[in-house]
Amino acid sequence: MKKYIILLTLALGTLSLSAQKLGVKYDPTIQSTKNLQYWRPKGNLFVGDCMPFYKDGVFSMYWLLDSAHHASLGGLGGHQWVLSTTTDLKNWKQNPIVLGIDEPWEKSICTGSVVFYKGKYYAFYATRLVNDGKINEQLSYAISNDGIHFDKQKPNPFYTSAPGYSKRDFRDPKVFVDEKTGEFHLFVASWQENTPLRHSGGALVHMVSKDLKNWTVLDPVLTGQGSVPECPDYFLWNGWYYLVYGDNGDTYYVMSHSPYGPWQEPRYQALNESWINVAKTAAFKNGRRIVGAWIPSRDQNKDNNGERFGGNMAFREVKQEADGTLSTSFPAEMIPATNAALSLSIKADMDAKAEGTDGISISTTSGMGSAHLENLPLNCRITMEVDPTTPIAEYGFYLRADNQADNGYRVDFLAGDRDVWLGNTMIRVVEGLDKPMKLDIIMKDDIIDMNINGKRTIVNRCPEQKGTQLHFFAKHGNVKFRSIKISPLKED
Repeated sequence: MKKYIILLTLALGTLSLSAQKLGVKYDPTIQSTKNLQYWRPKGNLFVGDCMPFYKDGVFSMYWLLDSAHHASLGGLGGHQWVLSTTTDLKNWKQNPIVLGIDEPWEKSICTGSVVFYKGKYYAFYATRLVNDGKINEQLSYAISNDGIHFDKQKPNPFYTSAPGYSKRDFRDPKVFVDEKTGEFHLFVASWQENTPLRHSGGALVHMVSKDLKNWTVLDPVLTGQGSVPECPDYFLWNGWYYLVYGDNGDTYYVMSHSPYGPWQEPRYQALNESWINVAKTAAFKNGRRIVGAWIPSRDQNKDNNGERFGGNMAFREVKQEADGTLSTSFPAEMIPATNAALSLSIKADMDAKAEGTDGISISTTSGMGSAHLENLPLNCRITMEVDPTTPIAEYGFYLRADNQADNGYRVDFLAGDRDVWLGNTMIRVVEGLDKPMKLDIIMKDDIIDMNINGKRTIVNRCPEQKGTQLHFFAKHGNVKFRSIKISPLKED
């Protein structure tokens, strides 16, 4: 779980005593059971860290219920586990809280993971608590027959901290079972003490046990990180082991043909989107793999302010390339439904000309060429094909813009740098920006989400600009925007 500034949130701990003891109430009966892409619960509640799990055709999304952007219970979070399940990614069942705050000392039921072994579901998590006036994170676990009704096990917590690692930062256990040996393995996010480089102590502790009572600490599977490598994920897929971890809110991964390394970097980091937090994965039907994550809120709901804990649920589909590198796209079943496409009237403004009824070409060697569309709905899906026909400095468009592209959100493709910007966030090492590609853009309320060529995704929280124009641009080169289609989203 992302570590937020405690000093600021302590001042917000003015909840009622009942809420402090029992945790925030949650009513699953009033929540949506349809598409959960970009969803957040009703009742001024938010989605926190997601922990996807798959078994026997059922995709289970365990997630942290957040009520005050991490400010509950004196700033320690007050989080609890909730569960949403589906068999088709379209229709969902909402369950009550599955792991709640039951004791006054439990200040947050933090991020963890679930494993099924010998007929039982095991949920491992960190409990945040206060010992002798100091904040600690310790490990707890619960057992269930159905993955819904969990019984916390004693002693609770069952493990405090590993020797040589931080007691304050000891959280987010990722669990798996070695079927051959019957050993439970935990990867735990922590900080190594007394490292040669003071600012590189982030590590994933590796712990094993056969009886869940006696634990052996092995060599860490990841070290030398500049922050605590939060919310780890770990899976084997087609001969590759993937170790996923957070770094100051962003998600990275390394890969290996061996279970515990040596690790290698992928060609690019497709899971690293600044406004996708805690990207963890689970298998799905037909060999697929789905990411569950959350889009944070913006402080004071302002475009240029930073993120706050808790927001909307987000999903990606992960695909595997020949060299093991992972790419991301929208799960097809979770693209929002639309009404009929709009009739287009594209206006060629400078160094531009129409290409049929649904395209525009821009050709300029001396500056910036442009064209635009008007009267776009706030919530819509935009698809198009883009073809840079010559070397080009940059190209793109402004979403939700006013006249002359005033305000709005600039989407910028920099082929030479291999960077893509969406407003004030960006992704790096995007391959193929100098070649024909397809774009898919979803604008829903204050979320703008884009998929590039079925391989890379980028999302941003964009609350302020609400213009109705779409402006295309290109600088120092030729580019064609073809097959432009704009379809209003159906209302929920």
